[in-house]
Parts: sequence; structure tokens; C-alpha cells
Amino acid sequence: MSDTKKLRLGVNIDHVATVRNARGGDYPDPLRAARIAQEAGADGITAHLREDRRHISDADIEGLMDVLTVPLNFEMAATSEMQQIALRHQPHAVCIVPEKREERTTEGGLEVAREENRLAHFIAPLRDAGCRVSIFIAADKRQIEAAHRIGAQVIELHTGAYCDAHAEGDAETVKKELADLGEMAKFAYGLGLEVHAGHGLNYETVSPVAAFPEVMELNIGHFLIGESIFRGLQPAIAEMRRLMDEARA
Repeated sequence: MSDTKKLRLGVNIDHVATVRNARGGDYPDPLRAARIAQEAGADGITAHLREDRRHISDADIEGLMDVLTVPLNFEMAATSEMQQIALRHQPHAVCIVPEKREERTTEGGLEVAREENRLAHFIAPLRDAGCRVSIFIAADKRQIEAAHRIGAQVIELHTGAYCDAHAEGDAETVKKELADLGEMAKFAYGLGLEVHAGHGLNYETVSPVAAFPEVMELNIGHFLIGESIFRGLQPAIAEMRRLMDEARA
């Protein structure tokens, strides 16, 4: 694989909705953020419609489908309600993620190996509808093999453990987590899966992951929305884009 192939950036707008929902009303508008992200160089927009609707709403998904000119990556739990919503809208991609109501954010990858049969039947209608199916998983060979067997076209490697170790200054764990991510990206690519990565990435942690030639897309949200408070959304995204391109080159 050529290491010069452009790495895509998916911008997650969930936490624009978090700020909106803190006061109610309709400001700030996630759709406006999505449009700015497109103009700033985002290759796609990610939005997670949680079961408890804590940030993104059903109306947000409808609006995104209407206004986006880049692909929508619809993150969702493997529930019948979310499957029906995805089938109604038929976004470019759906990413199946684990979800617990008590968690603050997605805490780990989906357990695919233990639920192969259920998940295979769950994603089949989504694939038939033309959605690209991605599975959000840990950098674990067993989970990658299971994702491949059930018919997922894409995996997204959970980078949270690496980012957490970096924040804690744990150099040994950072080294191990990066090695695992790189090895499993190669393994998944060898199976014919498209490889994405994300969770917790920021300006300090993005470059080593962006440098893996098998990784085709990074999905980044919370950091970019937070950074936009200080420098604006378009400059925040542009700087991330610069770091990704520099690492890839």
C-alpha cells in the first residue's frame, strides 16, 4: 500500500449538541458545525445517535442527511430501534459501537466475538440497503477476525487506551498500545477490511496513528469541538488536517 494515499478526516459533531442541550433551545446548531467542518476540509461527518439522546437528536440526523455534501458516518448501538432509523435514512456509513447508559463516553470496543451470530444478522439488512458497515473494536486479533466473518466492510480501531496512556505520561504503555494498533491495522488490512481509527485523539497523539499506512480514516470529535472554543472550528480542523497530512507524508 502506498503511504502517500490521503488520510481522511471524519469530524464528530456530537458535542456541539452537548453544549446546545445544556441550555435547551437550538443553539449552537450541530448542522452549522457540520457545514463549517466541510468547508475546513473534513472528508466526512460523524454523529452518534445514542439511545438516551443525550446529545445528537433524531432531528439532527434528518437535518444532516439533508444538508451534507460529504458522507455521514452514523454511529449507533446494535438495537432494533437504531437499525430502523439507519434503514430509513440510509447514510453512507453506519458504525456499530457499544453503548451503556451510565458511561460518559464510549469506553471500549464492541465485543464481536461473543455475539457473532446476532451481529451478523443485525448488519445484513444495513449492508443490503447500501450502507457501509463499520465495527468499532479494540486492537485485538480475535475481534478483527470476528468482524470480518460477520461481513463488516470496515473496522474502526479504538485509540482510547493509547491516548489515555499518553495523557498519563506512561511511555511504556504508549509504546505498547501504538505497536498493537499498528500490528492490528496491518492484520485487518490483510483480511481485506478498510481500517479507520479514533477516540481521544488530539494534536499531540494524532501523528503516530496517522502515519500507519493501512489506516484510511481518523474520526475525531471531542478534542476538536473543545479546541474550537479557543481558536474557532475551522482553524482547529485545519490544524488537525495539517498534522495528519504531515504525518502521512
